[in-house]
Amino acid sequence: MSSQKKKTLQIEAFKHRVVVDPKYAEKTWKILEHAIYEIYNHNASGLSFEELYRNAYNMVLHKYGEKLYSGLVATMTSHLKEISKSIEAAQGGLFLEELNRKWTDHNKALQMIRDILMYMDRTFIPSTHKTPVHELGLNLWRDNIIHSNKIQIRLLDTLLELVLRERTGEVINRGLMRNVIKMLMDVGSSVYQEDFEKPFLEVSAEFYKGESQQFIDCCDCGDYLKKAERRLNEEMERVSHYLDVKSEAKITNVVEKEMISNHMLRLVDMENSGLVKMLLDDKYEDLGRMYNLFRRVPNGLSTIRDVMTSHIRDTGKQLVIDPERLKDPVEYVQRLLDEKDKYDRIVSSAFNNDKTFQNALNSSFEFFINLNPRSPEFISLFVDDKLRKGLKGVSEEDVETILDKVMMLFRFLQEKDVFEKYYKQHLAKRLLFAKAVSDDAERSLIVKLKTECGYQFTSKLEGMFTDMKTSQDTMHGFYANHAAEIGDGPTLAVQVLTTGSWPTQPGVTCNLPAEMSVLCEKFRAYYLGTHTGRRLSWQTNMGTADIKATFGKGQKHELNVSTYQMCVLMLFNNADRLSYKEVEQATEIPASDLKRCLQSMACVKGKNVLRKEPMSKEIGEEDVFFVNDRFMSKFYKVKIGTVVAQKETEPEKQETRQRVEEDRKPQIEAAIVRIMKSRRVLDHNNIIAEVTKQLQSRFLANPVEIKKRMESLIERDFLERDNVDRKLYRYLA
Repeated sequence: MSSQKKKTLQIEAFKHRVVVDPKYAEKTWKILEHAIYEIYNHNASGLSFEELYRNAYNMVLHKYGEKLYSGLVATMTSHLKEISKSIEAAQGGLFLEELNRKWTDHNKALQMIRDILMYMDRTFIPSTHKTPVHELGLNLWRDNIIHSNKIQIRLLDTLLELVLRERTGEVINRGLMRNVIKMLMDVGSSVYQEDFEKPFLEVSAEFYKGESQQFIDCCDCGDYLKKAERRLNEEMERVSHYLDVKSEAKITNVVEKEMISNHMLRLVDMENSGLVKMLLDDKYEDLGRMYNLFRRVPNGLSTIRDVMTSHIRDTGKQLVIDPERLKDPVEYVQRLLDEKDKYDRIVSSAFNNDKTFQNALNSSFEFFINLNPRSPEFISLFVDDKLRKGLKGVSEEDVETILDKVMMLFRFLQEKDVFEKYYKQHLAKRLLFAKAVSDDAERSLIVKLKTECGYQFTSKLEGMFTDMKTSQDTMHGFYANHAAEIGDGPTLAVQVLTTGSWPTQPGVTCNLPAEMSVLCEKFRAYYLGTHTGRRLSWQTNMGTADIKATFGKGQKHELNVSTYQMCVLMLFNNADRLSYKEVEQATEIPASDLKRCLQSMACVKGKNVLRKEPMSKEIGEEDVFFVNDRFMSKFYKVKIGTVVAQKETEPEKQETRQRVEEDRKPQIEAAIVRIMKSRRVLDHNNIIAEVTKQLQSRFLANPVEIKKRMESLIERDFLERDNVDRKLYRYLA
């Protein structure tokens, strides 16, 4: 027999002897079982882990894996039952400590056992689809300890009691809580959720339901929100210290529902402390807290927004229809600006500059500003006041801020063309009477209007400035040519205004003094000689004059008066007394203007350069006038104003409104033609909608007026109705 054959037979014989030895598996398992007990009893220092690993390796290698696995299950189960009794016996606060200590011991033991049985873990367990050693150890801990009849309920009650004690202000052992909660998570997320998290959330809901009811019955809104915020922060802190991070959203949802969502409407409507009271008192901190808490719940922010919108609209409506407020247009607009500033600060500081709140605020202002049809006029009067005197000594930055605020209100106006009408009238007076404080501010506002509404909106306004500059050059030319002729006589300063750029003025005739009439004719001849194809008409109702006057005792003054007042005063160079009828006949000033003119010179204390008989505050047609020889003033230069209301009279308002309506007609027609030229065929409702949309940057077009303009275009063969569908229109031109 060869040596190779003998070697093979010896190996086979050895293998055969090991496999058939009935005591081998039993002996090996006893060694391993003893080692497991020693590990659990903290006597592992005398064990040889290399030898134990080899024994476990041989058992698996020689097909005793099943015996090894089942023996492990039985041994660990037996030992865990003993541990369970030890934990059950722990009293009071020692219960969790004992549980935590045994859990720590079990984990250490499990690590050692897994190392010894590593070969089984890698080969036998995957091939037989059994549970790996570490996972097995966790499952056995779950089944024999956590789900023990005497431990499971006690563990839950203990954990919930500790949470409750912490909520009521006691200090607990958070480290111990963290270890025990982590144990529940380690043995499986379902164990943590079912054995702790679910009942924890239920108990928390009951707790916060009762507490929120208690708080809301005894606290005002601000204090309640502070308590809710504190509770929310406490729960998030609790999660960070000893709960699963995934529990944060769940427990905060419980607090939000019970403390915020369920009491949301009661909180915002709370008398003397709710949202409206916070808005009125500028409670930025409380408002910010409400915003941050309500944003966490469904419909929370919309609830705040709706109440805020309703409040702003109600207070704004009271402001714009209050008869007392309407008496002073400047104060009216300043109040609007103050209200806008107030709520802008609230939205910015308390509501995180939330765009939806800013939009709601703008919408509210647009709503109530347009309830007052005089808002465009009042805003223009406010601008007029600021640009006349309100910007003296104000820095350039502050001027820009004021103008930006005016533009903000302007954007809210639906009838921007009405504002344009009044603004043009007020600008004309500022320019003609040299009342503008700052040309830069005037031009800055026009640039802002141009940016907002386009060139067409401001082209005439810019033309007014051009006329003023051109007029200066014209006067330089006039005096260069006529200096010798004029000599020391009266001087003339003429502003030549382009018809169409300036507000329409009625053609009023007035008999100027002879000295001035000659000078005016010289200017007319000069101007028409240098400009062909032009026509001049004097607007005597818009001029001013500086005249030197000497009164009874020789006191001299320089009077700044209107052109009408000058015409009246110059009559007294040739007469001592004049009746109303004589003045009217000599000057041909319209009656209403003449009465205001005489009233301002005869009835205003400190300005009464004339006297009248009989003395009264009103001017009558039987009155007689003469120079007031006793007139005195501490100033050499005296300005005699004209008694006139700052705001329009009712007929003037109607006239302005009528002019606005007339100006709108061609704009509406132009919009209809543009739309129809593009679309060719369109139904009635769509034409109305598109015209309204196109013109909304200037005014809110009236559907009735749009229909009238469509009828006019049909008559002029720009449009025609469809023969079948009478609501359908076709473009013809």
